[in-house]
Amino acid sequence: MIFGRDPLADPEPLIRRVYAYVAYRIGPGPDAEDVTSDVFERAVRYRKNFDPRKGDIGDWLIGIARRQIAQRPVPVRSAALGDSEPALDPDPEETALRRVMLLKALARLSERDRELVAMYYVGIAPPRIAEQLDMTRNAADVALHRALARLRQELERGDAEPPAARDLPAGFGNSL
Repeated sequence: MIFGRDPLADPEPLIRRVYAYVAYRIGPGPDAEDVTSDVFERAVRYRKNFDPRKGDIGDWLIGIARRQIAQRPVPVRSAALGDSEPALDPDPEETALRRVMLLKALARLSERDRELVAMYYVGIAPPRIAEQLDMTRNAADVALHRALARLRQELERGDAEPPAARDLPAGFGNSL
């Protein structure tokens, strides 16, 4: 560790952020919990390597999570929303419909677009996304803008034919 303050001193928000990213990428549940645990085990072990001048601790942890997911023997699939999320909308039917539409829209995006959307929605800034994905800042900005535009376009397509069950990433049916 380069500076005196422990970057992992307040782990709760970091755990939630990493778990949200991992659950989006591989689905909520025990596997996401295992990966999140592995991320923090590695972070504690290698905390000396964290340099706050290079970025936020959360971004560093998401980088570790990306590598942990990439090393998994099972193909990685996005899951979007988990069943442990509380319904914030007083109309559960409307919430369920919006969730289904979001899942269908996400399923029609490419793996790269889902990765960009996941990183963006867990709060990683575009410059850090560029670093994580080994892209220039401009390329990351353009790719993120296009991914979000494609997601909006898919959401507006609402009446489109839903993807076949074989095309849905693992965990989609479990998260509804």
